Amino acid sequence: MQLCNLEWTIKRSEFAPWHPGRCAELIVDGKAVAHAGEIHPRIIAKYGLPERSVAFAVGLSALAESEIVRPTRVGTMPAAVQDVALIVDQSVTALDVEKALRNGAGDLLESITLFDRYDKIGDGKISLAFTLTFRAPDRTLTGAEVSTMREAAVVAAEKATGAVLRTA
Repeated sequence: MQLCNLEWTIKRSEFAPWHPGRCAELIVDGKAVAHAGEIHPRIIAKYGLPERSVAFAVGLSALAESEIVRPTRVGTMPAAVQDVALIVDQSVTALDVEKALRNGAGDLLESITLFDRYDKIGDGKISLAFTLTFRAPDRTLTGAEVSTMREAAVVAAEKATGAVLRTA
């Protein structure tokens, strides 16, 4: 994923004082720069914290090493926004689905955002919903163009992750 002109990923982690299996690690340039998650129950009990307390920690030394981020130019043409919900196995990560959508969507994909995760599908499946934003630098996109790009993104996700388009 990309944010603030940095390539980054999030993965599951086990790192004290977080609860095993309920911790995530933010990785930039191959280095863990932050952790977030639910605090371990022993720590909660020791310090009298509310049950299921969460915390986020950033390694400030990693920030000092980062480059100055220049703002990107705002497009003058209108954006076309499409939502897509996909059903995948629980073992498939949102990052894997996002990468597949991004690979299939084409060069006019401006951004992709995960906005919903629904895990009450059953049979070991979850639903992941994304907003795809498309924009051409020189013209307004037609509905047909946007539909074609969305369909290509869905096909790429189907091939890469076994995703199925959620229809209802």
